[in-house]
Amino acid sequence: MTPRPRLSPTPTWWADAAGTAAGLSLLVVGFLWIVNQGGRDVAGGGWPAAGAIGRLAALWSSDLMLIQVVLMARIPLVERAFGQDTLARWHRWTGFASFQLLLAHVGLAVLADAAQAGTAISVRLWPAQFWTMVLTCPGMLLATAGLVALVLVVVTSLRYARRRLRYESWHLLHLYAYLGVGLALPHQLWTGTDFVGSAVARAYWRALYLAAAGAVLIFRFGMPIWRTARHRLRVDHVEPEAHGLVSVYLKGRVLDRLPVRAGQFFVWRFLDGPGWSRGNPFSLSGPPRADQLRITVKGLGDGSSRVATLREGTRVLIEGPYGRLTAESYRGGPVTMLACGVGITPLLALLWDLPYGHGQATLVYRARHAREVAFLAELEWLAQQRGVRLVPLIGPRAEQSSWLPAEYGDYTDTEALQQIAPDIADHDLYLCGPDAWTAAVRDAARFAGVPAAHLHRERFAW
Repeated sequence: MTPRPRLSPTPTWWADAAGTAAGLSLLVVGFLWIVNQGGRDVAGGGWPAAGAIGRLAALWSSDLMLIQVVLMARIPLVERAFGQDTLARWHRWTGFASFQLLLAHVGLAVLADAAQAGTAISVRLWPAQFWTMVLTCPGMLLATAGLVALVLVVVTSLRYARRRLRYESWHLLHLYAYLGVGLALPHQLWTGTDFVGSAVARAYWRALYLAAAGAVLIFRFGMPIWRTARHRLRVDHVEPEAHGLVSVYLKGRVLDRLPVRAGQFFVWRFLDGPGWSRGNPFSLSGPPRADQLRITVKGLGDGSSRVATLREGTRVLIEGPYGRLTAESYRGGPVTMLACGVGITPLLALLWDLPYGHGQATLVYRARHAREVAFLAELEWLAQQRGVRLVPLIGPRAEQSSWLPAEYGDYTDTEALQQIAPDIADHDLYLCGPDAWTAAVRDAARFAGVPAAHLHRERFAW
């Protein structure tokens, strides 16, 4: 095995700096609104006050949209500070908050415009007044098209809709958010009171838009293209691991310069024919080596099922690496890992990588059937050479809300965890598996006294 140099740890102040910048941006937007007539209009009361509040809602909505874009621009500094699962959750929250503020802006703007024109204010007349604004205000037609695009994104982001959409379809529809943000920009710059009357506000907002666009162009497009061209990854060979599970071994150039840690994942696109453009997130299932990478994939959908048919020499496009489920969070000392199904992949990589002492690591491996258990030879080697204690839990679940198989139905979730590791409150705990299963383990760990700071997991659900 060719060794790789260790990567430097992530500075802890990055997370604080990123969070402060986002909050400061909202404060600056509010301050510019106050000094650009917003405060005076609100103080005057009446419909001008409603219009001013509507403008503030629009400004905060736009700022949150740009924060959304930056959150998912895959900026390495932000990724390493927060992790992909946390960023995805914040992206969702800011998205819905931004959309609600946008609807408030539209409603208040229509009512204020109707009052200014002397039109009777009525819910029945609201669509006609809105349409009049669309046809007469500069940039409103584009802004309305952007609103429609954002409505499409929000509707397909609801849990009910997401469960009924293929990941590839959802991802394609989600790209309309960029279109919505772009189409709203002319309306803001041409007619917004806070832009037309203030050179400082115009400069500030243009800087925000340029920064967000630059982050997307550099980190979502530029960096993946550069890393793909530099490392020239290709499929070396494919090996079956267990029922429905295959490992793909990849080779490339200067892989020792690829800044990836055990436990992280890439978005992979295999250039093997139609459908190559649809990326899929797969974790490394072994420690990254200077001459080889390995991923292990379970055939769950069209994209993942195709992996088993990849041929030697197939070229690969990569995005990443992403994720915080790495040795950076390890404090030293005893460690317990709990994996369910294909969740074994990043944890196996970590078992190879973490500097725990002999006998200090425990792996709980949950699978529905014995034929789904993978990497037996590697796990046996780790047990013999590094003293890893293996705890297989095989069989159907005891109940929907439990992480245990039916065979252990006499135990509560917390009791089982304490039986496996009586001093688990002092361990670092790494979890990877389906969301519901991982949540059950997390709850049991909390009841067993494991501090939140000692519990490490990363969600991959979309």
